[in-house]
Amino acid sequence: MRTLIHNARVLTMNDNFEEFEKGWLAILHKEIQGRGVGDTHDAFSQFDDVIDAGGDLIMPGMVNTHCHMPMTVFRGLGEDVDERLFRYILPLEREAVTPDVVRIGAQLAAVEMILGGVTTTADMYYYEQEVGRVIDASGMRGIVGQSLADFDAPDHMSFDEGFALTDDLRDEFQGNDRVMASIAPHAPYSTGPAIMERVARYVTDYPDIRVQMHLAEMKSEMKWCADHHNCRPVGLADKSGLLKPGAIMAHCLELTPDEIVVLAERGVGVAHNARSNAKAGRGIAPVEAMRNSGVPVGLATDGPMSGNALDIIAQMAPASMFAKLLGGSRKCLPARDIIAMATIEGAKVLGLSGTIGSLDVGKKADVIRVSLEEPRMNPIYDIYASLVFSANASDVRDVMIDGKWVVTGREVVTIEAPKAISDANQIAAMFRLKMARIDADA
Repeated sequence: MRTLIHNARVLTMNDNFEEFEKGWLAILHKEIQGRGVGDTHDAFSQFDDVIDAGGDLIMPGMVNTHCHMPMTVFRGLGEDVDERLFRYILPLEREAVTPDVVRIGAQLAAVEMILGGVTTTADMYYYEQEVGRVIDASGMRGIVGQSLADFDAPDHMSFDEGFALTDDLRDEFQGNDRVMASIAPHAPYSTGPAIMERVARYVTDYPDIRVQMHLAEMKSEMKWCADHHNCRPVGLADKSGLLKPGAIMAHCLELTPDEIVVLAERGVGVAHNARSNAKAGRGIAPVEAMRNSGVPVGLATDGPMSGNALDIIAQMAPASMFAKLLGGSRKCLPARDIIAMATIEGAKVLGLSGTIGSLDVGKKADVIRVSLEEPRMNPIYDIYASLVFSANASDVRDVMIDGKWVVTGREVVTIEAPKAISDANQIAAMFRLKMARIDADA
């Protein structure tokens, strides 16, 4: 299948940040075959599918570097309850999260992300084989991480069981070029150094397995590390051997300049969850300091319980504005850098920048079409700024992953969206009954 998209504004996100205002993009099977500017009418007969973009923007698919997809079923639950994690979330997870619940939540998340132009995600949760299967069926690309934790997880009662589930995840998706297995120790305080050391040995034995973990996220984590190990989270993770090249560390709010240097030297990537962090009142990550030190930082949504929205476009403006607040200047984290973090730099965080993240010849055809016709998108002086501060997820019109259209005209073709929504609402009805019982017993 050869596809030509022409009459488009092409944003390549390559090393030179090339843009073609009246450009074209040629795709052969799963890969980008060429791109350029000018009239291509003479070449139309060479293609099976010729698409006139009508001046819309063509750009790389976006990368969500940290998510908990199944938690769509928890979205909006107990938002104004300070103790909601211990009052509702953990009891509901222990009692009600099953493989079916995980599958349903992941399906709703996949629909939402694809419609918002997210073509690749890194996920960590329980029953992660179900998540991997949903990602595979949806046509998305994903790194799926089996979570390990010392609290009562829905799918394992011991760390040995958690590692066995990781083995199963690795076996199922070995050789899959879109879905890659990962191991995800929840956080330093919920695993401890012995388990982190065991995870480090595991990924040494299986170098194709990535590590995902929450790190330096909140004050209580800092206190736990100080009280129990007389150190800070980055130091504990480093001493445990987890800070290896390719490790994906989420949040990284509580960092010293020396710790940033450690992350850079170890080759760690960071998933920045600006909206989720702010909603929880936890602070602003030192993104510019990390990037200036050589740490790749990608945009992330966090789970829908924490950040609610799962499209990357919704994360762009907060990420830029919080950096400007932190630095006291409009110049901090400019719009072009934000778009890089949403695409090529996010791909680098996930170790995939050689195959996705930019519209370079030979890379996978993960491509999105964004409408520029809405009044709020005009006029356009700076396309990067328009995307960061004016665009909405609903502006994404078409989505291609691996050379196949998964969204056409705002319709997902790989997952039945109405059923995904209906099934998730049935789960919510069950949760409401259980929450009422919890409140009655309190």
